[in-house]
Amino acid sequence: MKYLAKYFAAASSLVILTLMLVPLAQAEQKKVLGNWDVHYIAIPSTFLTPEVARANGIVRSSTNALVNISVLDSTSKKALDVDVSGSARNLLGTNKTLEFKTVKEGEAIYHLASVSFDDKEVLRFNISITDSKRSEVLQFQQKMYEEE
Repeated sequence: MKYLAKYFAAASSLVILTLMLVPLAQAEQKKVLGNWDVHYIAIPSTFLTPEVARANGIVRSSTNALVNISVLDSTSKKALDVDVSGSARNLLGTNKTLEFKTVKEGEAIYHLASVSFDDKEVLRFNISITDSKRSEVLQFQQKMYEEE
């Protein structure tokens, strides 16, 4: 039980940290896909504390990024339990498969994946989001910077 309490505390820290970092990346990273509000962020994993990274199975490294995807119903604003998969491709065409894991915290649902990058590498993300009724594709591009 203590482990679960620590896990949820770490997951809460991840949520708070991610929300704090959104302004650093862009004012708002959200796309409306049909009746879904899809919130997304890709940040260097070194922005996470060691405890949060460990609790969520994320390797902290200056060349490793965390990708966080959250899908909300546009009307009710409730988190949706969807399937998320995808890839990141650099400008040379190298494709990196993203292995998402789902983290549920109360009513919040986050889909997390790690991806390696080189300093100043531009990654083009192609994320498939599917539920029992339909499928949508989220595409975004981000230049990643290695922390010194």
